[in-house]
Amino acid sequence: MGVLRIAIVGYGTAGQAAAVLLSRDGHDVRVFERVPRPGPVGAGFLLQPSGLQALWRMGLLAPVLAHGARVDRLFGDTPCGRAVMDMRYAGLESRLYGVGLQRGTLFSILDAAWPDRGRALNAGRDIVEVDADRGLLRDADGEVHGPFDLVVVADGAASRLRGGVAVPRVDRPYPWGALWCLLPAGTWPWVSELRQRYVAARRMVGLLPVGARPGDPTRRLSFFWSLRTDAFANWESAGLDAWLDELHGLWPEAGEVFAALVDPGQLARARYRDTIVQRWHRGRVVLAGDAAHSMSPQLGQGVNMALMDAQALADALRDAGPLDAALAAYQRERRAHVWIYQLWSRWLTPLFQSERDAIAKLRDVTFLPLGRVPGGRGQMLRVLAGTQRGLFGRLGLEEAFVEALARPVDPGSGAPVREWTSAHGEPSRP
Repeated sequence: MGVLRIAIVGYGTAGQAAAVLLSRDGHDVRVFERVPRPGPVGAGFLLQPSGLQALWRMGLLAPVLAHGARVDRLFGDTPCGRAVMDMRYAGLESRLYGVGLQRGTLFSILDAAWPDRGRALNAGRDIVEVDADRGLLRDADGEVHGPFDLVVVADGAASRLRGGVAVPRVDRPYPWGALWCLLPAGTWPWVSELRQRYVAARRMVGLLPVGARPGDPTRRLSFFWSLRTDAFANWESAGLDAWLDELHGLWPEAGEVFAALVDPGQLARARYRDTIVQRWHRGRVVLAGDAAHSMSPQLGQGVNMALMDAQALADALRDAGPLDAALAAYQRERRAHVWIYQLWSRWLTPLFQSERDAIAKLRDVTFLPLGRVPGGRGQMLRVLAGTQRGLFGRLGLEEAFVEALARPVDPGSGAPVREWTSAHGEPSRP
């Protein structure tokens, strides 16, 4: 396929990765982002081997490893000390692990990898309509942009442009969300583990090591607290004292970490959607990232899926012939991987975020034993690592990538990463 004029709507992970990869292939890329000064949103996340392989293929694994935190184990228990979940990547392959990363770090790494951003990033442009037949965009001010040979819609879970491609078969918000923030790790002892604590399915609190940001050597933890979205306002109006008493009582071992929680404004509110779209492309428009397949964060796959979407789209445009055939190939490749995660996410979410106490009790009794059964353990670990493909298939990890992941990290490998700076010369404020 020849050089295409491509518009990308959204400068989150999917949009950033697509901009990097499609520009490298020689396409003329323009990005439209509604936020005037784009920057990271959210606290931290866990990169799985599937997403790490995508970054390795982009040549960006070294700075990710240099700034992130290696995570070998996911462990969850109850306040009385009963283990509910205990999964180790080594049970799948001794050289594999996850990486906790701050959103600001990944934003900076991807932003620095796109040399055209100063010319081709159109910030403060709120795209409200797309013409799939002609490849035209209209923004909130009425200005029309294009035509483009291809429009990549990557405007997130609450996409306003998704309906221009296909009416979703499922599109509903989850009643449960979360409060998130970054906290200094201090002397937190579990530096290579995601730790969670549960009270039935009504309370879930977690701490994930997410390393440091470029320019800030402080190692941090991503803190999250499960909460119904209709309780956000009541939580804030009630003040911190009662909530902090509950938090310390639930997890006294984390008291030093929680001491940094002093202001409700520290905590961002996260909302989630469950969206299934049968068709990911129409005419000159294609969906990517959460715009194509949003799901709850229970499996922690959102960023990984976005990176893999961008890689698969670039591969398809490079290898699959005419545009229609390339977009169909992209959809087949990604839906074959994504659908099982949407299914598992939909079924697992009530086990950890709901008011169904009986289901939570069943989880507490059965989840850990199932993870120790040979067949069940392998299935659970493949889902965790992002390598499950359909019911029985596996997504391959290249041996060269696994070897790169296993090599000792060079601290200097993160040096080229710069802090993102807006067009006005001001550092972004996450």
